Amino acid sequence: MPFEPRAKVTFYNPHMVAALPSFPEAARAVYDYAAQLLAHAPRLERVPLQAATGRILARPIRADRDMPAFSRSTRDGFAVRAREASAGEWLHVRGSIRAGQAPAGPLPAVSAWEIMTGAAVPEGADAVAMLEHVESAHGENEASRIRLAHRRKLNGGENVVSAGAEAHAGEELVAAGSCLGCSQIAAAATCGYDKVDVFARPRVAILTTGDELVPVGETPGPSQIRNSNALMLAALVNQSGGDAWVLPVVRDESKAIASALQSAMQADMLLISGGVSAGKFDLVEPVLSQLGARFHFTGVRMQPGKPLVFGEIDRGGVVVPLFGLPGNPISSAATYLLFASAVLRGLAGVQQPAPHFAAAQLSREARGKPNLTRFIPSAVTSDPLSGELAQVAPVPWQGSGDLAAFARANCFIVVPEGTDRLAENDVARILPI
Repeated sequence: MPFEPRAKVTFYNPHMVAALPSFPEAARAVYDYAAQLLAHAPRLERVPLQAATGRILARPIRADRDMPAFSRSTRDGFAVRAREASAGEWLHVRGSIRAGQAPAGPLPAVSAWEIMTGAAVPEGADAVAMLEHVESAHGENEASRIRLAHRRKLNGGENVVSAGAEAHAGEELVAAGSCLGCSQIAAAATCGYDKVDVFARPRVAILTTGDELVPVGETPGPSQIRNSNALMLAALVNQSGGDAWVLPVVRDESKAIASALQSAMQADMLLISGGVSAGKFDLVEPVLSQLGARFHFTGVRMQPGKPLVFGEIDRGGVVVPLFGLPGNPISSAATYLLFASAVLRGLAGVQQPAPHFAAAQLSREARGKPNLTRFIPSAVTSDPLSGELAQVAPVPWQGSGDLAAFARANCFIVVPEGTDRLAENDVARILPI
């Protein structure tokens, strides 16, 4: 049964695990929420095609003419009538055409036309015999002749792409909501789009809390750490198509947190790292509640990331989605990738905002946890020539604060709730990082 957001949510309590939504329930709630955001598309921008890589298309790319606009040869060889060529007759070579030349023709009977890859097939020809599939003869006072090599046959349409076979003028090639990668850029370019309309990048405020945090450029004291989460989350936001806005670190004090949150609410989305667990100085949820935030859930049956908070807050009639991410960096990254990234992509106009999982074969076992879905930092490798599934194994780690281990990981292995372990050689679901 789908998880329904609750009108009132108790603040995270580590002793009430059974009351928390499971990972699939919480994920469904977030992904449904993200999909609904598509009805409120962001503003549009027009950008040069060369600068559009990674952007989200706002208006579809359509073919400006039939593709191809002419029947095109896919091989170097000879344009012929397949019936004549398959009869084994000698065909007189009447001319030659290369890519870019105007179409030749009509092709006389019992004749061939030398043709290069990409060139227009002459009128009357219906196939192209590959250069290596023919034999040729030259008479002293006659034009060159060719015929198919012994026992070879040729079918109509072979080695030819007919005009309009790929797409017709006006046909949609790239849908709105698509992320523009190399293939979409190529399609736009071939249709004459030197500029494209894309959605504006959502602005995402990143607020990190904790008395122990110091800026990256400072030397930490004996009980301090550098603020790695802010830059890690900024990198993830930018990779997801957002515009990261990193705010100064906030100390564990209610008034300071409230003031920082009110500033952060000017963004399209809010990420808060730290202060969402159940400790004495975990003040984010109470402060958000005082500011009028509505929580969909405060905690998920997963590891790492159990204290995750998902909600929204009203900014003068504009609803701003928010995530309270755990302060430990691996927990923060996992919950961002599994949940927050989907909402950001929904805000950005992506048609399928949920994260994409993959499959790999375990080269070492992965252990589960009772009553929790587990996401284990892991390294996936593959042999591109083997044709076999990629291999994946957990990296040795010392818990969700172990950034040295996280730097060696490129994915999370998913161990579902209720699974004691995934054995070596099992096929596991993985979430790429």
